[in-house]
Amino acid sequence: MEYLDPHEISPAMAKLLSHVDAEAIIIGQGDVIIYMSENLSNFNLQRENRVNNDSLQHLIRAVRRSGNIQEATMELPRGPLGTGTHDLLVRVIPLDEEGLICVLIFDDSEMRRLDSIRRDFVANISHELKTPIGALSILSEAVLGAADDPDAIVRFATRMQAESKRLSDLVQEIINLSRLQDDDPLKNAKVIDLNEVVLNAIDQSELNANARNIELIYSEQDQARIKGDPSQILMAISNLIENAINYSPEGTRVAIALRVNDGLAEVSVTDQGIGIPEKDLERIFERFYRVDPARSRATGGTGLGLSIVKHVATNHGGDVSVWSVENAGSTFTIRFPITPHLTAVEAE
Repeated sequence: MEYLDPHEISPAMAKLLSHVDAEAIIIGQGDVIIYMSENLSNFNLQRENRVNNDSLQHLIRAVRRSGNIQEATMELPRGPLGTGTHDLLVRVIPLDEEGLICVLIFDDSEMRRLDSIRRDFVANISHELKTPIGALSILSEAVLGAADDPDAIVRFATRMQAESKRLSDLVQEIINLSRLQDDDPLKNAKVIDLNEVVLNAIDQSELNANARNIELIYSEQDQARIKGDPSQILMAISNLIENAINYSPEGTRVAIALRVNDGLAEVSVTDQGIGIPEKDLERIFERFYRVDPARSRATGGTGLGLSIVKHVATNHGGDVSVWSVENAGSTFTIRFPITPHLTAVEAE
């Protein structure tokens, strides 16, 4: 908990608020915030010890006029970019005749995300799992029928190994995506050195790049620190690099760059690959969408990698975009807001 003026509230009230399953603000006379729970900094509701959100200010004024509890739902952006939002239930309660007011804020975002997952999950995943499971069933029958043909058994067994790996990768990607949709990385956010994360992602991709004789080039033009979940950020950047490697011809380059622009940290990944047709650009970040299903099967693609990148960016208040020309390559750029209190330092 964070106390803006700990002398203004009693220890009993502080203890009570610490056990309430909601974020809390206590507002005193003159609409000055005298208490605010720590996680509320993620919602950008306060500036200079005052509420700076119009909708919440209207509720507080309504409570002061009527003396009655007011309740409303609010939708706040997760950051300056993208479509991610916090879905909040706000309850404003008058505490005494001296004008003390308590604001309780319940974040319904996770519940709504879970409802959305339940609606979409069964339809999507049942379709995607049928292909490798069906292939394994057919191949196992082929192996049984080829008992007297060692060469055929080796051929079918090799195919079974490939389908088995594809199924395993798909299940892991589904687990990763489900975790992203279930978790809010800003609730327990850490300050992340983005340069270190990019270097880790490059290290993870070196083996795949070397196997395809692809050179990874990194250009750190700026330093940047952001708030969020380090493992999710690493997953997103790794997916972009792996995607670039898998869709690039052997003997080419993949360039990764980190720069800061207008208070935003940008990580771009540029390949010299096959590019993406213009008609597919709008759908490239959809779950299970593949531009070239045959190429995806050859590279082991699950159709979930770019969807995971989008979820990570959105959940961190950022976004992801793509520039691409067929037969000329693609550039994917993921952007995150820089940690506010470090922006000035980074600009020096």
